[in-house]
Amino acid sequence: MSMTQTKSAAYSRVSVFELLKGYIILMKPRIAALLLFTAYAAAIVAADGFPSPRISLALLFGLGLSAGGAAAINMWYDRDIDAVMARTQNRPLPTGLIPARNALAFGIVLQLASLVIILEYLNPLTAVLSFAGFLYYTVVYTMWLKRRTPQNIVIGGGAGAFPPLVGWAAVTGDLSLAAIFMFLIIFFWTPSHFWALALYKNDEYTKAGVPMMPVVRGPRATKVQCVIYAVILGIVAVSLGLTTALNAFYLAAAVIISVWFLLVNIQLYREPDHKLTWAKRTFIASLIHLPAIFTVMVMSVFIR
Repeated sequence: MSMTQTKSAAYSRVSVFELLKGYIILMKPRIAALLLFTAYAAAIVAADGFPSPRISLALLFGLGLSAGGAAAINMWYDRDIDAVMARTQNRPLPTGLIPARNALAFGIVLQLASLVIILEYLNPLTAVLSFAGFLYYTVVYTMWLKRRTPQNIVIGGGAGAFPPLVGWAAVTGDLSLAAIFMFLIIFFWTPSHFWALALYKNDEYTKAGVPMMPVVRGPRATKVQCVIYAVILGIVAVSLGLTTALNAFYLAAAVIISVWFLLVNIQLYREPDHKLTWAKRTFIASLIHLPAIFTVMVMSVFIR
């Protein structure tokens, strides 16, 4: 093989690797991992232990494909604003690595595959809930709410809250009050999570024309609402502990985690609006809060 051929072969390998990496990025794997974690935690609570291997694999693989497909369509639709914002301008569509039509087709194929797997190995309710979450994120949030209202995150938060319902239904074939509380935990967690990010990325959202709460109402009003939602979140998280699905261990842990997160949001409120230290800390705290709550749910199943 000549030197030119060797370089060409090496370039092809790099190009294929970068292309595969681009498609993985389209699926937003870090977000998908959190969604799958909350779904499987709910499944463990519903099963009062680990679900069967068949249910576990079908749930994780089927919901993972659905979440990845929704993320790909989100990136397809938002490619114009992603190109403007510094934190998203290196995504595969703004850089031209993946054509827009390919990203759309990829997202649709993933969702169709998800439906086939869930219908074959789980049950119709799980398929309906998974598909509803897909539509909620791609149509209701991405295409309708995100660019039209500062309540985009509040109403759109339902999209990320579907996985516990999916996990519960995968095991039981129905829903319960505990599953609904899990949905509400994620729903009321979402505002503080995204608004904290929006506070210190305010210039980027302003430039992109996305009406996030800090852009439209300003940092002070945003911080007030963060505290309010942290209070509601705490009430919901503690209320879950009063159901028969979980025990006193979860209840005690939920109180501690909820009080801590509320105090973080109060610190955010107290910080002068021109400073961003607690905005970043609140965002990081939110990334700890949700896994912590769902982790203690799982622990409560095995601690009697």
